[in-house]
Amino acid sequence: MNELRVIISGGGTGGHIFPAVSIANALRELRPDVKILFVGAEGRMEMQRVPAAGYEIIGLPVRGLLRPLWKPGNISILMDFFRSKRMVKQTLRDFKPHVAVGVGGYASSATLNAAYELGIPCLIQEQNSFAGLTNKTLAKKASKICVAYEGMERFFPKDRILLTGNPVRQSLLNESLTRQECAAAFGLSPSKPTVLLIGGSLGARTLNESVIRNLSRIAASSAQFIWQTGSYYKKEIEQTLDVKGKPGNLVVTDFISRMDQAYHLADLVISRAGAGSISELCLLGKPSILVPSPNVAEDHQTHNAMALVNRQAALLVRDAVAPEELIPLALETVADTAKLQELGKNAAAMALRDSARIIAEEVIKLAQTVKE
Repeated sequence: MNELRVIISGGGTGGHIFPAVSIANALRELRPDVKILFVGAEGRMEMQRVPAAGYEIIGLPVRGLLRPLWKPGNISILMDFFRSKRMVKQTLRDFKPHVAVGVGGYASSATLNAAYELGIPCLIQEQNSFAGLTNKTLAKKASKICVAYEGMERFFPKDRILLTGNPVRQSLLNESLTRQECAAAFGLSPSKPTVLLIGGSLGARTLNESVIRNLSRIAASSAQFIWQTGSYYKKEIEQTLDVKGKPGNLVVTDFISRMDQAYHLADLVISRAGAGSISELCLLGKPSILVPSPNVAEDHQTHNAMALVNRQAALLVRDAVAPEELIPLALETVADTAKLQELGKNAAAMALRDSARIIAEEVIKLAQTVKE
């Protein structure tokens, strides 16, 4: 094959965008001549993040279905879906990809449905342990289904499943870092136990509320905290801390640009249970307390978290009780060296490495089945 052309579609959240960009980067490493076009949803995060990563993207007027599915608003959403499918079909005819890759999210459904109808081989990448609606409906049309968890044959045809793991941000795997330089970057002590609390790029209200309610406990502890509030909650939290006072052992930031430094310094991570976050925690062998978001389809974050909890690779706190229980458990756990070692060791044992490269190799294999 003289030229390789690949469409990659999906997005909506960082959990879909990071794997998509990682796959694209791996394709470029294996085939520097590859031509890649992304397809996303208008107004969503991918429309900024993908160009920032150096790739071209087109946007579709596609939106997610409302729950429950019989809501009247879904009629206009379905009309937008069919309009998006017509638009992307023209793009596919112009770009002539050898393979279409879907990573989940609103746009991937329209793109891969259109690709299948045009006879273009499709590969889907499912990040979660409980398959999303988009990928479940696309499974029959996919030539290959790359998954991050065992037991996914309950959702997908067994003969098409490949256990690859989730591609993660390669920038996190920085082995040259020292604890001293990472502590200095946050103005913290390299000798104190450190808790990193992250609620995703937009933040997580429950995790933020858990900190606010326990400021006195944090202030009295021998640990130190890095708290990523998320941009959405930044102003509200600043106002609250102006009134209540900010403990000296608490670093507050709406966004962490150097997550490699934050992870390296952290002895314990508190996080939502998105698939990408879990894959990063396993790859880095980090002990964690997971607080699954209750606001996701099919409660897939709880399924993700339990995959680790059942193997003593993480602790779990339910969202409803987190404001009372999360910080006390974190302070107890970060002081328990044996517990931290057990959680970290078991998490590392679950890591699947080189995921992006393995998926990229599968894309190239699929492309080689196409007759020009």
